[in-house]
Amino acid sequence: MTSTGIRLHAPAPGWSVTADVVVVGSGVAGLTAALRCDAAGLRTVVVTKARLDDGSTRWAQGGIAAALGEGDTPEQHLDDTLVAGAGLCDEDAVRILVTEGPDAVRRLIETGAHFDESEEGGLELTREGGHHRRRIAHAGGDATGAEISRALVEAVRARGLRTVENALVLDLLTDADGRTAGVTLHVMGEGQHDGVGAVHAPAVVLATGGMGQVFSATTNPSVSTGDGVALALRAGAEVSDLEFVQFHPTVLFLGADAEGQQPLVSEAVRGEGAHLVDAGGVRFMAGQHELAELAPRDIVAKGIMRRMQEQDAEHMYLDARHFGSHMWEHRFPTILAACRAHGIDPVTQPVPVAPAAHYASGGVRTDSRGRTTVPGLYACGEVACTGVHGANRLASNSLLEGLVYAERIAADIVGGHEENSLHARVPSPVAHPEKPAHPLLAPEARFAIQRIMTDGAGVLRSAVSLETAAERIQQLHTDARDALDVNGKTAEPGVDTWEATNLLCVARVLVSAALVREETRGCHWREDKGERDDTNWRRHIVVRLNPDRTLAVHTTDTPDFPPTQQSRPQEQ
Repeated sequence: MTSTGIRLHAPAPGWSVTADVVVVGSGVAGLTAALRCDAAGLRTVVVTKARLDDGSTRWAQGGIAAALGEGDTPEQHLDDTLVAGAGLCDEDAVRILVTEGPDAVRRLIETGAHFDESEEGGLELTREGGHHRRRIAHAGGDATGAEISRALVEAVRARGLRTVENALVLDLLTDADGRTAGVTLHVMGEGQHDGVGAVHAPAVVLATGGMGQVFSATTNPSVSTGDGVALALRAGAEVSDLEFVQFHPTVLFLGADAEGQQPLVSEAVRGEGAHLVDAGGVRFMAGQHELAELAPRDIVAKGIMRRMQEQDAEHMYLDARHFGSHMWEHRFPTILAACRAHGIDPVTQPVPVAPAAHYASGGVRTDSRGRTTVPGLYACGEVACTGVHGANRLASNSLLEGLVYAERIAADIVGGHEENSLHARVPSPVAHPEKPAHPLLAPEARFAIQRIMTDGAGVLRSAVSLETAAERIQQLHTDARDALDVNGKTAEPGVDTWEATNLLCVARVLVSAALVREETRGCHWREDKGERDDTNWRRHIVVRLNPDRTLAVHTTDTPDFPPTQQSRPQEQ
């Protein structure tokens, strides 16, 4: 894949370091990949946008899914995942996940992660939506992500890995052959305003998390601005299935005008027996699906939205008063504290909930070893599209996917280093051309993008809403492009403008793909195309960025994931 030559407006790097591999992101995927590479003797640098322990992983409440319980099998886990994915999962990718997952979790425990145990001393497992068995391991009741993050961060620090915190990665560097040669980055809050540097490395692992901040209300932290997907697009990589954004059904409702990160009410609360009810106390999910409140997330989110529309209500309720104070305090202390902080006591009151943007099932397209269409560039975790999630992620598969595919990426990088020393050399990046450059948006554009996307490409979509969103997004893009091309002007380089520009990039792709997919499937709900259409749409939508900044959009011929250029035939 040829690079677009497009990069963000930024000062030239004023400093540089060299490594064998640079990992961008400090969640379960990034730190797992980094630890495995470091253990194999590779010079590894971890770059993270905030602090090491401040990524999306630490916000995960429910747990990590794997066939670890008595009577459970990887085959059963595979079946549940395929059903949730609504016909678009890559079965080979899912089989890798469910078969390698249990041992990967055991290695995570060996690294130092402590999961909750039953009175008998084994792992205490729970259920979540779409799972027919108890296979969700959790920690601290509802603080699984925080515990996994703690264990991995401690392991990274114990090994003395080089880390660069508070650093926004800008663009991929490539050498004369088009291979990855590292990244440019800006260290925030240190040095001068233009504190841009570079890490030169022949292998780059994107583990940057999600893009939930493209919507007004999300469970994602403020750093989740789609930076990895935008960087990959500018580098010439393909992205797939970006229209499948999962809206978590039960997010604490803080008001119709609430913006930014919203408190999540874990699916595990429903797994332990909480009921979804309307203002009259009626359980409206009963009868809609065999699993009722534990149906896959897209079905529950649609059920909530339908009931809200029928009753002209802003939210529904999650009723778990029957848990009693002891269960709330010991099983869900984080959620209990969040609710009480907002004046709601779930021990005595139903909790107001509504769907909010939660997880991107699509992302940078990879093969079974995490390789993208750009040589030397890898992706894992939420930023990647491995084919595991299809049209809708099964609950608690995300932490497992990050863990399993990070290990596979590390094995591929280490194997390449040992086989042919490709990763032993210090790459010589070629200078980016002056043009085409990517125009920067003013910081306030972030809020405009969020409102446009929430109104037109949220839980409920239609041709009209998506076309309106596409027009408004394109106008923002055109105005910024014309200001640069005609007047040579663009917003001042800085974190706010880079983030706004990345959000616009992923918004354009998401809306374009959502317009193309004229059906309802998984978490892509088209009101004007309410049925699933396997004849025409059981296939993937792939997007790349052209050098002239237009988007190239095409669909695959089959539901199978096409190979990346780096894939070996036997691995497909």
